[in-house]
Amino acid sequence: MRGRPLNVETDIADDECRDCGYEPELQRTLGSFQIFAISFAFISVAVGIFATYDSVLVTAGPVGIWLWILAAVGQTLVALVVAQFAARIALSGSSYQWASRLANPRIGWLFGWLTFWYLAIAVVALDNALASQAIMPLVGMAPDEDTARLITVVILVVQAVLVIASTRLLGLITSSAVGIELAIVVVLVIGLAAVMVLTGSGDLGNLTSRGVTAADPNYFAIGGGLMAGMIMGLTTLVGFDSAANLAEEAKDPFRSVPRAIVASVVAAGVLGLLFLIALTAAIKDIPAVSTSGSPVAAIIRSQLGPVAERILLACLAFAMFGAGMVVMAACSRQVFAMARDARFPLHAWMRKVNPRTQTPVVATILILAVGLVLMLALPGEALMQLIIGSTILPALIYAGIVILYLVVRKRLDHKEGGFSLGRFEVPVAAAALIWEAIVLVVLVTPGDAAVPALIVAGLILAGGVYFSYLRIMHPDVLGNEPGEDIFAATTSERNA
Repeated sequence: MRGRPLNVETDIADDECRDCGYEPELQRTLGSFQIFAISFAFISVAVGIFATYDSVLVTAGPVGIWLWILAAVGQTLVALVVAQFAARIALSGSSYQWASRLANPRIGWLFGWLTFWYLAIAVVALDNALASQAIMPLVGMAPDEDTARLITVVILVVQAVLVIASTRLLGLITSSAVGIELAIVVVLVIGLAAVMVLTGSGDLGNLTSRGVTAADPNYFAIGGGLMAGMIMGLTTLVGFDSAANLAEEAKDPFRSVPRAIVASVVAAGVLGLLFLIALTAAIKDIPAVSTSGSPVAAIIRSQLGPVAERILLACLAFAMFGAGMVVMAACSRQVFAMARDARFPLHAWMRKVNPRTQTPVVATILILAVGLVLMLALPGEALMQLIIGSTILPALIYAGIVILYLVVRKRLDHKEGGFSLGRFEVPVAAAALIWEAIVLVVLVTPGDAAVPALIVAGLILAGGVYFSYLRIMHPDVLGNEPGEDIFAATTSERNA
């Protein structure tokens, strides 16, 4: 593939789409950086740290930041496996398509169902955090759950309009958001380091301090404080596979998508670690910051002043808005991919692509509707439990992807110039599987994880009802894949 004109790569991707039974309907407007930006914006390292740093301080203490390295290495292993699929199958729907075509449609449907709910809930979580932790403090509004919910609804509507309007616009906004987010992290790291050196206000001892958790007797226990400190890395360094959901809108998907998947999680891991070290060393009063409610903002205010804090909030607001758009777009493509195979409720409507905007309008409106229901109907505690429960879903999905790869990898051909792990594929996948087993233990062992785990089980059960309907009423839908089995030839060649 290396060295061929871009239009040739686009034609190859479109031809594969047709071979798989789909006439290309989405517009290929996303370049390499825009694809990277989509994955990086979903991860949104500054936003993730901003939202979860307080949890680390009160569960694991400042020393808990070093768990970020473990999470970054583990998630990179998973990203390498995900990239193996993305380099060979460039279809919207990512793991849904991979499992459907390489295993069977029934397994693929489960991947698709779990991914849909993970993304749909993630949109709400991001936008609600944008409203309550960035917009309201920025404009001087007092904390209020009802106000935050109304602002969240407005944000959801605006994002839906923009996602429907143009994929090109989505790419421009996310690229800008990523640029701003990168600038935030770099400027804050340099600024905090400079202030600490010049004023002597930093304390490197913070990097090994347990802070307010020093007296916790269950600190090292299973489900204890130290283990809980991993939540920051596990909830932030996810979503790198979102680029694969927009593969049918990428100009050169076989190269740009897998590179974006790996590069985004590596970049986020490195930048996040630098950011965490600078923040933690800059803490002047650990107990006060730990209980401040917004420790990142408190640290910035104490070291750089209130003006810097407001600039930070404004930049974070834009970065969070871009991240929310990415999640909504990825979720709508997930619905579109399942609907065109008649495997999603109201599929005849959900698969419609607007001929002018070349975006799945009804599928996007569905994501908006889910968000509105969650915001307006669920009480605060139930909503929070649902959001916490959604953190278990990507772990299940990633574990499933790794297992799938180990089972079906021999059906995947190696495209010329494409991404490949070569002889390291099995060791990397095995290490990724061990890592995901650890992640699931971390997520389900805390005492307060019972309700979120039940919520996830409920979502799977609800999916089972619709799955049963398809098996009974429309058995052909889950019995065959559209198009040709383009991987059968690969299998024959490998067995020859």
